[in-house]
Amino acid sequence: MSAPLDRLKAIMVRLRDPERGCPWDVEQTFATIAPYTLEEAYEVADAIDRGDFDDLKSELGDLLFQVVFHARMAEEQGLFAFDDVATAIADKLERRHPHVFGDEAAKADGTAQKLRWEDLKAAERQAKAQTGVLDDVPVGLPALHRAAKLTRRAARVGFDWPSTDEVFAKLEEEIGELKAEIAAGDAAKAAEEMGDLLFVVANLARKLGVEPEDALRGANAKFVRRFHFIEAELAKGGRTPDQSDLTEMDALWDAAKAAGL
Repeated sequence: MSAPLDRLKAIMVRLRDPERGCPWDVEQTFATIAPYTLEEAYEVADAIDRGDFDDLKSELGDLLFQVVFHARMAEEQGLFAFDDVATAIADKLERRHPHVFGDEAAKADGTAQKLRWEDLKAAERQAKAQTGVLDDVPVGLPALHRAAKLTRRAARVGFDWPSTDEVFAKLEEEIGELKAEIAAGDAAKAAEEMGDLLFVVANLARKLGVEPEDALRGANAKFVRRFHFIEAELAKGGRTPDQSDLTEMDALWDAAKAAGL
């Protein structure tokens, strides 16, 4: 084990020490730490999107700390330790790359290899008595990403629309159902129909080869850029958005769009 990782593990042991540790760290559980683990993963993705590799180094460290944190809590409960985590992923990588670590010949290209990877994962699911096609799609994934993954998994066994035409038709159907529930004033059913609509959108993204989380993250960034433009233009006259109106801000939005923002 490397010295830096040993140091990190030792720090975690000290932080969790009931007598000498940090009270906040001591009281944490798997459930309370899980949201921070997700947050750190998102921050890694954000650093990559921004091309900030100094920040990426830092964020990867934060994410590694989350792994060490969970492993330490597991060790305290006699479940497993960090070395078990590392061994498990090493074993899995070797098992899922028989063309590299075993006798199986490499597939012709990345696409063929990915299909083989899915076959190996399917075999692992059967070994775990997870016989359902969707059994191991994690519930904790971001919802849009999970929707795309669910439909991708179902498509592998033939449960898929032939083309995007059928998806667009379903999209229009879901929009109509959402409008109907809104008109009826049924908030609960409207929320359900909104979920159905988003699920179809995720399915459409999958059919187009687009990762919906990435697409929405890009749309979020674009919205922020254009709204910052609105704020900057209004600030030139000493005003803020709440001192403007929709007509003016919409015109500034169009200007930001025309400027390529």
